[in-house]
Amino acid sequence: MGIQVWVRRHIIPTLTAESSSVNISTMSHESTNITPENTSSVNTGSPPAAPQPVTANAVPPPPDESPIEPPTEAAQPPDEKPPPVPQPTTVNDTPPPLPLEDRPVSGLDWRCLQTRVAICTACDLHKTRTQTVFGIGNRQAELLLIGEGPGADEDAQGEPFVGRAGQLLNEMLYAINLKREDVYIANVVKCRPPNNRNPNSHELACCNAFLQRQMALVNPKLIVAVGRVAAHHLLATDTAIGKLREQRFKYGETSIPLIATYHPAYLLRFPQEKRKSWHDLQFISQTLAELKT
Repeated sequence: MGIQVWVRRHIIPTLTAESSSVNISTMSHESTNITPENTSSVNTGSPPAAPQPVTANAVPPPPDESPIEPPTEAAQPPDEKPPPVPQPTTVNDTPPPLPLEDRPVSGLDWRCLQTRVAICTACDLHKTRTQTVFGIGNRQAELLLIGEGPGADEDAQGEPFVGRAGQLLNEMLYAINLKREDVYIANVVKCRPPNNRNPNSHELACCNAFLQRQMALVNPKLIVAVGRVAAHHLLATDTAIGKLREQRFKYGETSIPLIATYHPAYLLRFPQEKRKSWHDLQFISQTLAELKT
C-alpha cells in the first residue's frame, strides 16, 4: 500500500534553502488525498503539537508616563576661597615726639617757639614777669630791630617798644619811609628785669637760643642793634655804643650786616643825641637800599 506523508503547514516557513526544492504543490496534492479514515493508519506515537500563533511585530509596553524630571546637576563642590595673603607687619620705629620743652630750639617753628618762650623758666626773671614779650612785626622783614629788654609798659602789654620809647621808634622808622609793620622787632631777653635794670650775662645766655631762632626764621637782610646792651651782646664786645655807630659789622655764620644805634629810651633822656641818631637812620636806609640791589 502507498505511504501517505502528513506535513505540518506551520513548519514550512522554517525550511531551509536546501529543502526548498521539495515540490510543495505535490505535497499539498498528496495531502489532499488523506481522508479522515486514512489518518488513523499513521501512528506517530504522539499527538501532534498544537500550532502556536506567530506573533509578528510585538508591540512594546507603553512608556512610563511619569513626568520627566530635569537631570539633576552634579553637586558642585563649595567655593574654595584662596587662603588669606599674610600682610606684612609694619613696625613703627618712629619714636614719639619729645615734649615741647625738651625739643631743640633750633628746630622750632614760629608757633612752637612762641609757646616755648611763654613757658620758659630757665632763669629767675620768670618769677617777676607779668608775661613774656616775644616779638612783633613782619616775619619776612628785610630789617630786624633788636632791643635790650622789656620795660614796665612792655611787660604789661606783651609787646616790645611801646610807651614813649615805642612812639619815638615809630617816628624814627617813619623818617626813613618805614612803618612798624614793615620790620620785625624783638629783644635780647623776653622777660622784664626787675626795676628796669639791665639783664645780666646768665639771663642773656638763657634767652640767646630763642633770639637766634627768631633771627634764623626772619632771615633779614640787615640787623640793627638798638641800644648798648643789644650791641654788646650781639657783637660780644664792651666797646662804648658811641664808637660802634656808623659801622657795618658782619653777624653770625651767614655774615648778616649789623649796625648799632642808640636806644629810643636813651634819646628821651638825652635829647641832644638825636642828631647822631638821625645820621644813624640815614646810614641804615642807605645800607638797606644797597642790600636790595
